[in-house]
Amino acid sequence: MTMDIQTFDTTPFPDQKPGTSGLRKAVSVFQKPHYLENFIQSIFDILEGLQGQTLVVGGDGRYYNRQAIQIILKMAAANGVARIKVGQDGILSTPAVSAIIRKYQALGGIVLSASHNPGGPKGDFGVKYNISNGGPAPEKVTEAIYARSKVIDKYYILNAPDVDLGTLGESKLGEMVVEVIDSVQDYQELMESLFDFDRIHQFLTSGNFRLCIDSLHAVTGPYAHALFEQRLGAPAGSVQNSIPLEDFGGGHPDPNLVYAHDLVEVLYGENAPDFGAASDGDGDRNMILGRKFFVTPSDSLAILAANAKLVPGYQDGLAGVARSMPTSQAVDLVAKRLGIDCYETPTGWKFFGNLLDAGKATLCGEESFGTGSNHIREKDGLWAVLFWLNILAVKQQSVEEIVREHWQAYGRNYYSRHDYEEVDAGKAKALIDNVRSQMPNLPGKQFGKYEVEYSDDFSYTDPVDGSISENQGIRIGFTDGSRIVFRLSGTGTQGATLRIYLESYEPDTAKQNLDPQEALGNLIAIADEIAQIRTFTGREQPTVIT
Repeated sequence: MTMDIQTFDTTPFPDQKPGTSGLRKAVSVFQKPHYLENFIQSIFDILEGLQGQTLVVGGDGRYYNRQAIQIILKMAAANGVARIKVGQDGILSTPAVSAIIRKYQALGGIVLSASHNPGGPKGDFGVKYNISNGGPAPEKVTEAIYARSKVIDKYYILNAPDVDLGTLGESKLGEMVVEVIDSVQDYQELMESLFDFDRIHQFLTSGNFRLCIDSLHAVTGPYAHALFEQRLGAPAGSVQNSIPLEDFGGGHPDPNLVYAHDLVEVLYGENAPDFGAASDGDGDRNMILGRKFFVTPSDSLAILAANAKLVPGYQDGLAGVARSMPTSQAVDLVAKRLGIDCYETPTGWKFFGNLLDAGKATLCGEESFGTGSNHIREKDGLWAVLFWLNILAVKQQSVEEIVREHWQAYGRNYYSRHDYEEVDAGKAKALIDNVRSQMPNLPGKQFGKYEVEYSDDFSYTDPVDGSISENQGIRIGFTDGSRIVFRLSGTGTQGATLRIYLESYEPDTAKQNLDPQEALGNLIAIADEIAQIRTFTGREQPTVIT
């Protein structure tokens, strides 16, 4: 059959530089004529040996997901791709995309998501390319895509009817095979290979344990329903907000104490369940709660590492662990006791990929509610939930008991992140420049009981490929091990997000029961003294405290 391939002349858009997790913009930007097409063609143009290959495509179900997938399928067919595996109804969580790329040895995958950013016609949209190891494209690939986007002059698309994404099975789009796959099946099989599902099933059906999983009307709904209610026997209704909606039900699909307030109210309410968890828009983040008890992501990573041998997939121990630089040093203490390496990387999951591929790390995590392991090359929200349930099933203790026992053994890293969202970009940059200008004079300076030991702008040399990433966040470290970190985030679409991370180590078990904001009060005041946050941002308090 002859393929009706159309060639469109186009001109570059100047703003298609991918951030830490692909290209994220308002939906209205992606809807501009040629905008999405330019970016997709730029991806295809820099992929060597694309013809005849298999790609994976799916997204979190947010607004514009379905239309974008149809465009991508037709462009892939026009660019010589042999086969695309696409999730039913266009739905695939980010961890599932990674798992499918790896299982079927695909060339890569295109993930359509703006992760935890709001959805809907006035919300955000995003496109991310994942490489053949299943992980986010490293900087050299995203730089190549960006360079191509600055000079692109044409793109190719097949003139054909839309593909039925609702029906499982294969169809042809020109000469390309489109395979609509079950969104959950491959991912669930991978989870069953790692965790003791029989033991968790017994635990969840014993009648003594109740859980509440909140999918925030985002992508993990079908996965959580299949895993926890159908396979593991949790009662119907244990998974709430489980139907993916294009606008996430008007909510903000970010699993933290502010945006997952429905779940927080349940776990802090009367007759609360024993365990609660939430995931974000694309399913790669997680929040873990016990009854009236919040587990910080930094502590969660440390506790998973300390208890990994209780889980079948990790019973032989860990090769090493890795954390992003702003994440608390709780996991460092576990690594030290286990006698394994702990790597400190810049923010962005792609930096873990080389460590995982080289067998240097097994578990990794970020303070921004992301945890994962070498099973895929993305963070994985439901994997973390299953890991916790496996530990709970073995130890037969409450979430709070496990965390407090961990603090007694290792000390507590009081930790908090203060986000100032949608700050004027110029003012945010001026604030960072002001802090940077003070850095040479800070070491040795006294702030109350705190003495500055070092101040630097974090730079990372990848131990596998030697690549260097500079200016990854300003660190101010004190002689007692406390830290303040300042970063501008690259995941929002409006203005700049200023993130301030605060950490203080407390080995004394008698002093481990404070509210983190109280325990960190002096450091919060020092951060404002150094950075003049109120002066530069005009804000009296952070938008979000986690």
